[in-house]
Amino acid sequence: MKPRLAENEKENPIIVGLDIGTTKICVTVGRRSGTNKIELLGVGKAESSGVNRGVVANIQKTVSSIREAVSIAESQSNVDIKVVNVGIAGQHIKSIQHRGILTKRDYDEVGRLDVEQLISDMYKLVLPPGEEIIHVLPQEFTIDNEPGIKEPIGMAGRRVEANFHIISGRVTDIRNIKRCVDNADLEVSSLVLEPLASSEAVLDEEEKTAGVVLVDIGGGTTDVAIFHEGIIRHTAVIPLGGNIVTEDIKQGCSVLRNQAEQLKVRYGSALADENKDNEVICVPGIRGREAKEISVKNLAYIIQARMEEIIEHVYYEIKSSGYEDKLIAGIVITGGGAQLKHLVQLVEYITGIGCRIGYPNEYLAKTEMLNRQALEELKSPMYATSIGLLIKGVQAIEDDEATQQEVVSKKMTKEKVTEIAEEKRKKESWFTKILSDFIRDDAGIDDDTFIGKK
Repeated sequence: MKPRLAENEKENPIIVGLDIGTTKICVTVGRRSGTNKIELLGVGKAESSGVNRGVVANIQKTVSSIREAVSIAESQSNVDIKVVNVGIAGQHIKSIQHRGILTKRDYDEVGRLDVEQLISDMYKLVLPPGEEIIHVLPQEFTIDNEPGIKEPIGMAGRRVEANFHIISGRVTDIRNIKRCVDNADLEVSSLVLEPLASSEAVLDEEEKTAGVVLVDIGGGTTDVAIFHEGIIRHTAVIPLGGNIVTEDIKQGCSVLRNQAEQLKVRYGSALADENKDNEVICVPGIRGREAKEISVKNLAYIIQARMEEIIEHVYYEIKSSGYEDKLIAGIVITGGGAQLKHLVQLVEYITGIGCRIGYPNEYLAKTEMLNRQALEELKSPMYATSIGLLIKGVQAIEDDEATQQEVVSKKMTKEKVTEIAEEKRKKESWFTKILSDFIRDDAGIDDDTFIGKK
């Protein structure tokens, strides 16, 4: 038996991602490895039966699935899982733009603590009843009326302004997710919007700078995130996903739900014209009834109709964002729904924008903990959110470390300033004493008279 890894390794801490999806609950365990790489230590997956369209509908079933996935991940990674980074999605997610201002006492350089102060102020915004802020994402900064600054840290200035992209969600749904995690004897380290996590796993900085749309097609929702000049510009969650396609097949072909899912996965296509007219699938009947023949082309027509609706919703979000003409890197589709055949061609046909599939393998380091089959499976688009949650966890640790260093540095600076002031005070008092002695001796005044005694 391999020795259990320490949960709180200081040099290379263990990070855990928990993706509570509509079709699956996935737990990934990993740590930093090299530059911008994640070493996967273990993965646990369980069927999700208590989540509907990204929202918890049954707490007991969800807790049971979380515990099952955690147990598998623990046995595979030899890690005692206690703290997790949790993904969140659902139709209740909203986003707004807001501006913050910070005026400093002097013209010293802008630090991380100043940016964190601006972000902290945004969390105090008054939202409509029943809503809660999940993320405050800085966009451009303005320092002393100099606009368009992306990296303000280190620049000198007194008045710091910033535009923020603020993501909020329904308090009830956020509380239900946290309750599920608590009931599974886990602690929430951070709550991460799923399209933000997926974007970290499948997009690079060049694409984000050029302008790109991430479309994460999950089981219950389709998540959209638009980036331009390296900054997130627009987010949306569409309450349609792969599960509704399965329901359409179930109704249209009069088959069981599990049969409909298998038909979609094995023979599904997003373009009906790419299939032959005479190709037929034979589906077994229920309890001895006659087998049913289904045309592959008719199956594709059912799938295409629903996928066109989902893509139209995505295209509407792209147009409403105002960045339709600025997407040099086009569209990147990921998630379980991205595995559907001919989907790239359908997206390009409807939107007129170039498209590719996003695979979360770019940031995965080689590991001896997982076998080759498990590692290959994790390179599937359906694990983009799970891998992205690990990357967001690593980034959070790095940000905390940088902030702590700045706190220590500023403390040392204050101590140095105090020390210099003390030395200056001592010198001034010494000079004053010498001067007073000189005046007193020169005037022939005795000590008692000099200090005011009669």
